[in-house]
Amino acid sequence: MTRSSSIVGVGATPYYQRGATVARTTMDLLIEAIRNAVDDAGLQLADIDGFALYSGGYDTALLAQTLGLRELRFSAAITGTGGGSAGAVGLAGMAVDSGAAEVVVTAIAVQQRRRMGAAFSPSGGSGPYAGTPTAESDFSVPSGLLSPGQSFAMLAQRHMHVYGTTREHFASVAITTRRHAQTRPSALMRDELTLESYLASRMIADPLCLYDFCLESEGAVAVVTTTDRRARDLAHRPVRILASAHGGTGSWGKALTWMNMPADSFVTSGHRSLAQRLWRESGLSASDVDVALLYDHFTPMVLMQLEDYGFCGPGEGGPYMADGGGAIDGNGTPVNPHGGNLSEAYILGMTHVREAVEQLRRSAVNQVDGAEVALVTGGPAPLPSSNLLLGVER
Repeated sequence: MTRSSSIVGVGATPYYQRGATVARTTMDLLIEAIRNAVDDAGLQLADIDGFALYSGGYDTALLAQTLGLRELRFSAAITGTGGGSAGAVGLAGMAVDSGAAEVVVTAIAVQQRRRMGAAFSPSGGSGPYAGTPTAESDFSVPSGLLSPGQSFAMLAQRHMHVYGTTREHFASVAITTRRHAQTRPSALMRDELTLESYLASRMIADPLCLYDFCLESEGAVAVVTTTDRRARDLAHRPVRILASAHGGTGSWGKALTWMNMPADSFVTSGHRSLAQRLWRESGLSASDVDVALLYDHFTPMVLMQLEDYGFCGPGEGGPYMADGGGAIDGNGTPVNPHGGNLSEAYILGMTHVREAVEQLRRSAVNQVDGAEVALVTGGPAPLPSSNLLLGVER
């Protein structure tokens, strides 16, 4: 990437509890978020000439027709569900950098019953956790790996065994992000969460309890990316795309079905190689990051990402969070000041991109003083995962 693209607009629908949008279509939610993002940028819908999407399976012809676009010059999508969230924005940046398009939209809409039900249900669909027999599921399902939570619980147990990580360390992630969410009006979960209530909650997949899981929510988020030249004349301070990495290692990707990883990979988030590429491409490091928007579908993966990106050493993610390192008023890099997937809403990672943009514009609800560089991660997922480094001119 040539660092010549910037995010200039961000928009969203309200966030809803599972099932609350049943009277609406996924396209309806998507269009609302895109219109809000374009309005935020000070552009017109007719200015859009590209889409960089992920995981949605959207009909881009219908999307373009519904939006009334004059001409579409670029349209591409990457896989990875939430693992592709940051990478899709990186893809938009690459499209702009290359001249393939000038105004590119990245968006996702989630309706749990319609979209996620088949992919992650043991009773239907064709994904790794589906009921339809596959070569992989014939081994994983009889072993009790029926859902993502049960598989990620295995990684959490290994981290506990190797490093002495405790459930209290996982709790520190849930409690910190809930504290951040309490002051954010868009957050779905704003009741106080204490260590006592965390430990008293029901166990779902040992050692993961109710509050170790992300929310099941609905809504849509969209962002608009364009050239730096055009961004200078628009409504807000441009948020420049500094770098993005997308992919991962095949050995970690086996985690959710085969549990056949090398020992040194098993206790990571699978982001180690992605982090190295991001820092190499940008010339920056974890010490340059002012706010970290880490994909938090399960609390242990936040600890492992902190380790993989170099905010702390291997096995030190638990103490880092427990000592207040991720708190907005703590002694380290703030983590998910919007409440994240755990407490604000789960829109497959795009809420993290939205928060990063707001932080760098200095318009966030829980503003990090002097924020100039933000890290956004997508995933961790089997493959691919992704990341995104955003910054503003000093």
